[in-house]
Amino acid sequence: MAVAVTSCSFSVFTSTFKLHGSSSSCCQSRLASRPSSIGVVARKSMNPKCNFKRGSSSSHCKSDSEKDSACYKKSRRRSKDDGISGTAFKSFGTQRKEKKEFQFDSREQQVEPGDLQDAAFLNAVVKVYCTHTEPDYSLPWQRQRQYTSTGSAFMIGDRKLLTNAHCVEHGTQVKVKRRGDDSKYVAKVLARGVDCDIALLSVESEEFWKGTEPLQFGRLPHLQDAVTVVGYPLGGDTISVTKGVVSRIEVTSYAHGSSDLLGIQIDAAINPGNSGGPAFNEQGECIGVAFQVYRSEEAENIGYVIPTTVVSHFLDDYERNGKYTGFPSLGVLLQKLENPALRACLKVQSNEGVLVRRVEPTSDANIVLKEGDVIVSFDNVRVGCEGTVPFRSNERIAFRYLISQKFPGDVAELGIIRAGKFMQVQVVLNPRVHLVPYHIDDQPSYLIIAGLVFTPLSEPLIEEECEDSIGLKLLAKARYSLARFKGEQIVILSQVLANEVNIGYEDMGNQQVLKFNGTQIKNIHHLAHLVDSCKDQYLVFEFEEKYVAVLEREAASAASSCVLKDYGIQSERSPDLLKPYVDLGDNQAMEQDFGDTPISNFEVGFDGLLWA
Repeated sequence: MAVAVTSCSFSVFTSTFKLHGSSSSCCQSRLASRPSSIGVVARKSMNPKCNFKRGSSSSHCKSDSEKDSACYKKSRRRSKDDGISGTAFKSFGTQRKEKKEFQFDSREQQVEPGDLQDAAFLNAVVKVYCTHTEPDYSLPWQRQRQYTSTGSAFMIGDRKLLTNAHCVEHGTQVKVKRRGDDSKYVAKVLARGVDCDIALLSVESEEFWKGTEPLQFGRLPHLQDAVTVVGYPLGGDTISVTKGVVSRIEVTSYAHGSSDLLGIQIDAAINPGNSGGPAFNEQGECIGVAFQVYRSEEAENIGYVIPTTVVSHFLDDYERNGKYTGFPSLGVLLQKLENPALRACLKVQSNEGVLVRRVEPTSDANIVLKEGDVIVSFDNVRVGCEGTVPFRSNERIAFRYLISQKFPGDVAELGIIRAGKFMQVQVVLNPRVHLVPYHIDDQPSYLIIAGLVFTPLSEPLIEEECEDSIGLKLLAKARYSLARFKGEQIVILSQVLANEVNIGYEDMGNQQVLKFNGTQIKNIHHLAHLVDSCKDQYLVFEFEEKYVAVLEREAASAASSCVLKDYGIQSERSPDLLKPYVDLGDNQAMEQDFGDTPISNFEVGFDGLLWA
């Protein structure tokens, strides 16, 4: 089975640096079992099916000895299983430490600027230098060693720059350099849109902006329109220009964001370092942002551009709220209605609509929609039986596209058929609540009790620990369970720091803690609150498979300071757990089992299911 790799284009620097492979990032990441987007260039490989690589930023990679270490970080959290059999997607060019070799593909021709050499719009494209310091998810009280990467960005007016979110992820210092200049200027990250892989930067230096002109955004292109990608990929320090045409426009998996938004597929070469660079039409207008590529033995010259419609949504969101709030979700699991007998059984007279299989408990749709409803329209736009809606002339696009045009808090009017009767309902749209988050912007939460280290389960932690050390049951929950209420977390005992007080528990690790002294745990802040308020003689932790760990309360309290000193840890808990606990959990929902429905951000999976 051919494996396709989509990679982000930021490049990674290393002292023993090799040019190799046509993937666009030093470190490749394969998609995780969750159908999501194009993953980061990182460490762990999670799903052999689909792999997207993030765009072009280059970063320092780990040494060969580090890469060969046991269970070395596989492909990153952002790439997820998209349900497309026999292919693999990765986001190209994200900042990762792995050393990845990449070779130049003779089929990918880098075009000399030629008549573009003196084009004014080329001067608006800058090179981005970022120093990254990622959290250490296995040791959440500290950070990993810093590394650097490079990518591209461009000026958009009001003294702002646009680039890819993965180019500045966990960035502790961001600098930019103009074309033909030998000075670097410090930039500030104003907003990061993880789901749409866009970041907004600002530069305070007056010198940087002298004589500059921002780029103008153009319309959404048509098929076969010429496109020019400009950036600073690997292979040199000067600006690079590649040309191609628009091959396809459809809802695309965003590897870094674990999301599905409108994307432009092009055949122009995109390599590590191109991430964040603009794509131009023949009029010199920016029609999008380069962000990932697709690599496969059976495919070639497939790159992806974030269209201006998605960019405008990001910028409008930032202007409205002073920060980025994200793209909303309807929060329902849908099934196509292509089968006539199925439509007849549901009393759907026409060849249209999609079946509501399940509604997320945390979504506002849970108030007005029921399992078995058939959605036939969205804001008066008819929804086809394949889950598609009209898009421009003679084109159709995934139903998810209409939802992505909304902002969090917007109201959508749905036309539904329930038990054969047509009715209209209104639903408030908000971003999805993930039980296991794909990204963690700050330090992970942690709680240390007598050497027992508790932390919430997250995709970065799964990738860092390696999936085979997590356990199939816990991994299945992470992949397929729905949050029952906002604020719910899967809390695990990640490891035990050996001490006399915890003798016999040293080998425990990566196990979910379900109850403390008989009370079911809602999240790690709830666990910290229960421990702090406990007056019993014993601290009793109940884990999966009826495993129990018991500590004597006073002995555990006395041993905590010794454990912290022995292991050089400053605090027994993360700063967020020092705040007063506020109970946001639904006690009735806690009695329900975790959901068993596959989670997928892909519009249409291989089994005909789709998430809106």
